Amino acid sequence: MVPVLVAVAVAASLQVPMAASASPKMPAAGVRAAAAVRAATPPVIDGRADDAVWREAPAEGEFRQFQPTEGAAASFRTEFRVAYDDRNLYVFVRAYDPHPDSIMHALTRRDVRGPSDQIILLIDPYNDHRSGYDFDVNPDGVKRDYVIFDDGNEDDSWNGVWDVATSVDSLGWTAEFRIPFSQLRYAAGTTHTFGFGIWRDIERYKERVAWPEYRPTRAGMVSQLGQLAGIGEIRSSRDIEVTPYVLSRNVTRTTATGFGRGQEQTAGADLKYGVTPNMTLDATINPDFGQVESDPAVLNLTAFETFLQERRPFFMEGTGVYRFSLNCYIVHDCGNEGLFYSRRIGRSPQLRGLYGDGNSAQSTPILAAGKLTGRTPGGLNYGVLDAVTDRVDGPQSSTLEPRTNYAVLRARQDLGKGRSGFGLILTAVDRSLDTWSANSLRRSAYVAGGDFRHRFRDGQYQVSGSFTASQVAGSAAAIASTQRDAAHAYQRPDGELHFDSTRTSLAGTSQELLFGKYGGGISRFETAYTRQSAGYEVNDLGYLQRADQQTWDTWAAFNFMKPHLFYKSFRWNLNQWNGWTTAGLPLQHGFNTNIHVNFRNNWWLHTGGTIGQLGGVFCDRCARGGPALRVSPQISPWMGISGDDRRVIVPGLWLSANRADGGRSRYLDVNPTADLRVSTRLEATLGADISWNEDDGQWLGNFADAAGATHYSFAHLSQRTLSLSAQASYTVTPELTLQFYGQPFVSTGTYTDIRQLSATPHAAAYDARFAPYTPPAGTGTAFSNWQLVSNSVMRWEFRPGSTLFLVWSHNRSASDDVVSGRSWVSQYRDLFQLHPDNTFLIKFAYWLNR
Repeated sequence: MVPVLVAVAVAASLQVPMAASASPKMPAAGVRAAAAVRAATPPVIDGRADDAVWREAPAEGEFRQFQPTEGAAASFRTEFRVAYDDRNLYVFVRAYDPHPDSIMHALTRRDVRGPSDQIILLIDPYNDHRSGYDFDVNPDGVKRDYVIFDDGNEDDSWNGVWDVATSVDSLGWTAEFRIPFSQLRYAAGTTHTFGFGIWRDIERYKERVAWPEYRPTRAGMVSQLGQLAGIGEIRSSRDIEVTPYVLSRNVTRTTATGFGRGQEQTAGADLKYGVTPNMTLDATINPDFGQVESDPAVLNLTAFETFLQERRPFFMEGTGVYRFSLNCYIVHDCGNEGLFYSRRIGRSPQLRGLYGDGNSAQSTPILAAGKLTGRTPGGLNYGVLDAVTDRVDGPQSSTLEPRTNYAVLRARQDLGKGRSGFGLILTAVDRSLDTWSANSLRRSAYVAGGDFRHRFRDGQYQVSGSFTASQVAGSAAAIASTQRDAAHAYQRPDGELHFDSTRTSLAGTSQELLFGKYGGGISRFETAYTRQSAGYEVNDLGYLQRADQQTWDTWAAFNFMKPHLFYKSFRWNLNQWNGWTTAGLPLQHGFNTNIHVNFRNNWWLHTGGTIGQLGGVFCDRCARGGPALRVSPQISPWMGISGDDRRVIVPGLWLSANRADGGRSRYLDVNPTADLRVSTRLEATLGADISWNEDDGQWLGNFADAAGATHYSFAHLSQRTLSLSAQASYTVTPELTLQFYGQPFVSTGTYTDIRQLSATPHAAAYDARFAPYTPPAGTGTAFSNWQLVSNSVMRWEFRPGSTLFLVWSHNRSASDDVVSGRSWVSQYRDLFQLHPDNTFLIKFAYWLNR
């Protein structure tokens, strides 16, 4: 199925309609337009306007504010000119400023926004009002770039190869851009009209201006761009970009007598090929996905898997193409759940805990991976991804992870200048199982479905929805394990589901429907209904915490964006949500309100609160396969303040609390932070996260007695956690940076008042839900967990697209089933006495372009 759809997509991309060779589209009524002139001689990219082409190109201006006051006149004048030749688009921007010594600077590494002025170039090469590119620069020449999708969402993982030079002079400052057409994707043809816009940030006033006028009160960003006409006879590039790399890694290994060192070397390459101007092939051979950033230290005591952010460049770039979210609540903030979770590819071997030892592989090697992305002249966006991971061996030739193939196809058809659209998705996972893995892992997993959206009333309102279906297959033991896991809980004794130990497949569906107002005036709202059947399973390549649920959520917001006496902006949100199992068991019923105020001095206040678990609701996952437990109402206030981010020291403080179970459960979290800007080159962030948790309903374990009865035990958990964090970045030049990240983490807990679920866990009276119980001898009633995670990185982009990385990863960890009762200071001292796990890594990548 996937090869057929790929062939159709490729064929569609290669088709060029007759209109593509005709004159470019004329701007619609009311749409601002600029003209590009052909450069007989390319300008020298030096930030100066002394090239001949800049004397010929017409100047455009008339910028208007969109922050702090929408539609107001700009404080300072801004002008730009545009030129092009066969290979490049050139843009020169003059940002006038009567006080050049007040222009704010921040010398940071690439893709990091410091407190500085900024010029932003926005380009929609397809002129589809939905997608595009964002090229940013500050007065120090620090570059940032993004791929834009869905009319405003940005993917900051993309690193294009482009040039820019800046200059500060007596008139203000300038930016001169060279954007190779090979970095853009556009429809084939002899003439072109791009969507186009320029934004400017005047940081000392927190003022943002735009050409053409941009209105945040309207939905969408790309759909508000102007147009750039006059581009013709540009080279339809089929450039090949190859980035080979070599890597050497020195790692800690466990030996029979303690610890030793091991050396690993590897090589590989990434390839990018412009098949046509509107279709790109990305491929990687033996990819290295060594992380420059570490995953944060966490201690998960819930039934659900921890979500980890993607940090590997191949999978980060272009994630918007493959996105298909689940359980969306607020259409532009869908959370982490979805059908494509790229951390599944190359994951930690799933059977490492069953068969592995201290020297077993921490991750699964990826033999090869490829992506084909593009857009047809008719507005069909598509992406195809395929990856193959190798078998991971364990002791005695056991299988820790079988060889596996992962495939994704995502396609979306835009209609009506991007106002409407529909799409489809197919995902497939196929594993080569053997006797070691057949009873633990699913043999295959497939998901298929579609989605739609439609905007109306000038884009202010939108209705959207999706339908998907899943099927997994494997041995009876593997499917039985699927039925019993936390996402499904078929074995619950008081549930409506039927556990079948003989099944060899499981299927389910998911539906979503959303309607909301996202622009116009000060008010916004959305209401959404979602449902996943009990057999819906997408976690082989997606991320979903649970199935067997349906929810109805409603959100309303009031945004006051016009500055007043004491604030620049004021936002007030109201949320209400309800949840049930598919059989109708109430799971959630709550209300939240929160406000966000940006004061005139640029300080922020965030505060709100939640009243939840109202009206008799139940937790059907708390007993980990046992009966549903009635839960009592809870209240959760929180607040946060943060300082003016233009200052040398930017303080912050976040507080959150919770009270539940009639006061038996309490939680308090204190999170102070400080951003330090020692100079324009050196920045640091220090933080602490201190929490005190008293949970009277913490699951302890399920224990079977001699008669075969299961006791679902709970306890009162007293937990204390202290996590410190430090980040520092020193920028020698925008191309050469030094970074450090460190996080020591200590968490201790004790279990007391151990009980089991009574015969009446649905009782209204709290005490009637439990009965006395003594767990089996040897049951752990305490824990201590220590972790230290740190990374030190030197990154040098010695030429565009070519980098040298030097990385030192330093980790320490240990756990115990006792609590010493000693102070945090003593426990942190012990943490630094643990044996370190050091990894030293050198990576050299060289970008080649034809």
